[in-house]
Amino acid sequence: MTRIRVRVAGVVQGVGFRPFVYGVASRLRLGGFVNNDGGGVVIEAEGDDAALARLVDAVRTQAPPLARVEDVQVMTLAPTGQPPQTGFSISHSGRTGPRTTLVAPDTATCADCLAEMADPADRRFGYAFTNCTNCGPRFTIVRELPYDRPGTTMSAFTLCGPCRREYEDPLDRRFHAQPVCCADCGPRLSLLDDAGGAIAGDPVGRAGELLARGTILAVKGIGGYHLAVSAADEQAVRRLRRRKNREERPLAVMVPDVAAARRLCRVDDAEEALLTGPARPIMLLERRTGARVATSVAPGQRRLGVLLPYTPLHHLLTAAHPEPLVLTSGNVSDEPIAYRDADALTCLAPLADAFLLHDRPIHTRVDDSVMRVVRGAPLPIRRSRGFAPEPLALPWEFPRAVLACGPELKNTFCLARDRHAFVSHHIGDLENYETLESFVEGIGHFQRVFDVEPRVVAHDLHPEYLSTKYAFDLVADDAGVELVGVQHHHAHIASCLADNDRPGPAIGVAFDGLGMGLDGTMWGGEFLLADLAGFVRSGHLAPVPMPGGARAVRGPWRMATAYLDALYGTSWPDTWAVEGLRARRSPELDQVVAAARAGLNAPLTSSAGRLFDAVAALAGVRDEVSYEGQAAIEFEQLADPHEEGRYPVRIAEGEALVVRAADLVGGVLDDLAAGVPAPVVAARFHNGLAAAVVEVCERIRLDSGVGVVALSGGVFQNVLLVQRCVAGLERVGFEVLTHRRVPPNDGGVSLGQAAVCGARDRARGG
Repeated sequence: MTRIRVRVAGVVQGVGFRPFVYGVASRLRLGGFVNNDGGGVVIEAEGDDAALARLVDAVRTQAPPLARVEDVQVMTLAPTGQPPQTGFSISHSGRTGPRTTLVAPDTATCADCLAEMADPADRRFGYAFTNCTNCGPRFTIVRELPYDRPGTTMSAFTLCGPCRREYEDPLDRRFHAQPVCCADCGPRLSLLDDAGGAIAGDPVGRAGELLARGTILAVKGIGGYHLAVSAADEQAVRRLRRRKNREERPLAVMVPDVAAARRLCRVDDAEEALLTGPARPIMLLERRTGARVATSVAPGQRRLGVLLPYTPLHHLLTAAHPEPLVLTSGNVSDEPIAYRDADALTCLAPLADAFLLHDRPIHTRVDDSVMRVVRGAPLPIRRSRGFAPEPLALPWEFPRAVLACGPELKNTFCLARDRHAFVSHHIGDLENYETLESFVEGIGHFQRVFDVEPRVVAHDLHPEYLSTKYAFDLVADDAGVELVGVQHHHAHIASCLADNDRPGPAIGVAFDGLGMGLDGTMWGGEFLLADLAGFVRSGHLAPVPMPGGARAVRGPWRMATAYLDALYGTSWPDTWAVEGLRARRSPELDQVVAAARAGLNAPLTSSAGRLFDAVAALAGVRDEVSYEGQAAIEFEQLADPHEEGRYPVRIAEGEALVVRAADLVGGVLDDLAAGVPAPVVAARFHNGLAAAVVEVCERIRLDSGVGVVALSGGVFQNVLLVQRCVAGLERVGFEVLTHRRVPPNDGGVSLGQAAVCGARDRARGG
């Protein structure tokens, strides 16, 4: 008789791992127990050697689908002498020692639960909160670890007799499923009008009727409130946009199933796998001509954001209203998603006509994730519900725990310790008090849940970012914490390297909107020879003024004037594109140009994002934007993907290679003047920029010998540019790294900041 202790590290809690171990051990007639403690799962088992070996093998290779096992350590103990027939048990979870266990993301309703909901003979028929160990709420209801019911927002719901029997029955699918509940003991739905009065009848059935009549419905989901409206109802969608103050940004559409998604969009195998997977993100899919959705859902877009139901309530709602539904975050534009009932009823009252809500509290607000597929692989656009807070396991240790505060736009933060980087859910743009409050609360929650006390705090170099100010304030209160500034574009490249488990060196191509450079100018079109610890700026786009400073971000026409000056000085040509710009922006244009030439409020920038703005304005796509990146997105969609022509670009040698991006603008203007169709012009611009990327990387390789390229920054959400760059770089022998677990946009910057701090710590011996 032998007794062993097995410690399993990296286990995600709440996905049925302990019941799985119990089942295996019981079948093998082993004695002992399994439990959670702060460090993971602990198994003590006693029996013959062959059975114990089979148990350990099962733990390593047969874990439940949503579980993850990073390390298994086995220790031999002195046997107790008790016969194995005394049984195996799941014992009470301990709370001692440092916490290294992980929390599962919220997971879409599984097939077994859906079958119960659809069965009139089942006691959970039509129940909107059905879940089991394989699905349901996790991260959004967790207050503390270990993940047991008292540490969740389900603690207020006392289990009824049948639910308790399921919870305690080792042979049941709900054995130790912490959110287990039913209509007799669990959360309940209610339907209210905009004055807070109850609407009689079945809440879901009546909600479906309201949606069919054009009602704007606020729906409490798993991580916050959404606003729903019939996607085919043009007037209802317009009314939602006006109330939400979201005039042009595309709205997501929820459909009941994949067949319905295919009626709206083309869906390939890789896209279907993500669309139907346990995370259930919003997928950006190619829209079919004649798709039955209102024009106002995604004006001017060739793609639709489509998602499938991921909670029982969503399944019931799409059954009550089978037509496509707009499902957008429940907030006023630029504010975080509402998630507390009292706040939601107040702040959403001017937006919604009715409220479909429930009484299960949400502890952490979480937006929907957004994904697209590029070259057959996932490309995250927003990593949030369904993915966070699952950590990124990295091949290197963090000698000291790190808090990376991230950037200002598309903010995430990252806590890192041991070999884990906990990148937060999407926080948003830190431009108002409400979002800053969400940021601060999120950091506190992650620190408590994952038991991380940071000794290093990383921040962006821009002194006015609220995340930077938070970092300085935090360190001012704790003299034992080191403050580390990380240049924005180095963080982008470090993020891509860490995302691919690579330490570097690599030639990093960081194309984005703006980031503070080491020389005090605003960078954004960078070629960095970098590893995780440091970088050299080996090349960049030629800087141009940014007329009006931050106002140029909202007004692409301003960047058009900067590039016209760079090309022609004060003698602009009389082409229709230039004259059209003058006519549209007169008399403001002359004043802005004069101020920029005088150096008034016109900081220099090498930004690739602002270059896209300039050509979009000159091509007549748009002069102003209502959301970040809008002009570039629409210019990409304009491009003919079959066009192979390109505009040549000169590259100057010097301390760093300088790409004369104005040559691309000149090519655009010449072709437009010659009557070349705009889709061809847009494609030639993309092709010319991609060719310039390849040429610069080849020149850097000649000097450095580095044959790996990492592409990062928000501009590399542009699928056409990514495809052209990757194809060109691979054709000349480069290995190309792109993002796959965190976004290339600023949502991935916090991971890069943390990776830089860890690498610098390791370089100096911890």
